[in-house]
Amino acid sequence: MAEVNQTVDAGEIAKFEAMAAEWWDPNGKFKPLHMLNPTRLDYITRQIAAEFGRDLKAPRPFEGLRLLDIGCGGGLLSEPMARLGADVVGADAAPRNIPVAQVHAEKSGLSIDYRHTTAEALAAAGEEFDVVLNMEVVEHVSDPLAYLTACQQLLKPGGLMVCSTINRNPKSFVMAIIGAEYVMRWLPKGTHEWAKFITPDELFDLIRKAGLDPVDRKGFAFNKLTWGWSISDRDLSVNYVTASVKPA
Repeated sequence: MAEVNQTVDAGEIAKFEAMAAEWWDPNGKFKPLHMLNPTRLDYITRQIAAEFGRDLKAPRPFEGLRLLDIGCGGGLLSEPMARLGADVVGADAAPRNIPVAQVHAEKSGLSIDYRHTTAEALAAAGEEFDVVLNMEVVEHVSDPLAYLTACQQLLKPGGLMVCSTINRNPKSFVMAIIGAEYVMRWLPKGTHEWAKFITPDELFDLIRKAGLDPVDRKGFAFNKLTWGWSISDRDLSVNYVTASVKPA
């Protein structure tokens, strides 16, 4: 079998390996993700429902859809997707994340196929999905275009990719690095590298080059007064999310 080109960054994997045990602690090192998760889920579920004509009021609206959560971590997105009826594969390049996710899913009574693997390896194996969730991963890989191309290969024709990341500008440096890592201490110092952040226009260009059609982008805006997140049509200055489809 031909060697699979991997875009995983060993240094980035080591950062998340060190935090693996804290995935499900809402006040631990992944507190920012726990705070953001309801807003992420709102965007994801609406995009999937719109793309596949599903009724979110139904008991299991995503029944029959095969979904990949790439960079699944401890399963913060995989579990709600499984509850909504999707056939979920959760993949992560950090091996210590997988048993954490497996144990939590088992305790939650959920059947999720968790694997220590990469997007490139899954694509090489011929795996196909209706939906690929690619959330807060692209800023951690060594070759974003190669990584996004692997995600495109994993989608069935007409499939949907939801991809979120962090903008690259002075505000994101202050908020995502100085604020989150040094002031609030929500994340360990060095979790993010500002130079790896990607602007929305750059990401759309990469998505197109990877063979997908971008269809939407929104911001995840943090309100300091309510201390909460919301979806924004205009504010993509720090955290933002995109939706794209694979031509049928």
